[in-house]
Amino acid sequence: MDFEPKIVAFVCNWCTYAGADLTGTSRIKYAPNVKMIRFPCTGRIDFMLLMKAFANGADGMIVSGCHPNDCHYTSGNFHARRRWTVFRSLLEFMGVDTERIAFTWVSAAEGAKWADVVNSTVEKVRALGPCEAYKNADYE
Repeated sequence: MDFEPKIVAFVCNWCTYAGADLTGTSRIKYAPNVKMIRFPCTGRIDFMLLMKAFANGADGMIVSGCHPNDCHYTSGNFHARRRWTVFRSLLEFMGVDTERIAFTWVSAAEGAKWADVVNSTVEKVRALGPCEAYKNADYE
């Protein structure tokens, strides 16, 4: 049986979620492995949620929001980018392969880009195999 990764996507309501909607309405096909969690802004994402997602069985993740200087909340995506830089170092310290997480910018007009992000993330995580190290870990 082939491994099919479980991917959780934490996305911005205004840009990436709308871009993913455009992907569907444009009938662009992409891997069905992604479950989306919509946030008002990527700047509101607490990266402990990502660790919790790993603990609950995710094999990989996508964090995606508005392009820089295009945030509906002025600077939320810049906050997210700074947090990602720090969080990436923490993941490396903990021994988690940072290739399991894609951090991207997708606008509401980039439906095809969203499909590419999903497909490339699924392929990358499929090649890495299941993420067993942090499943059922207690992060409370």
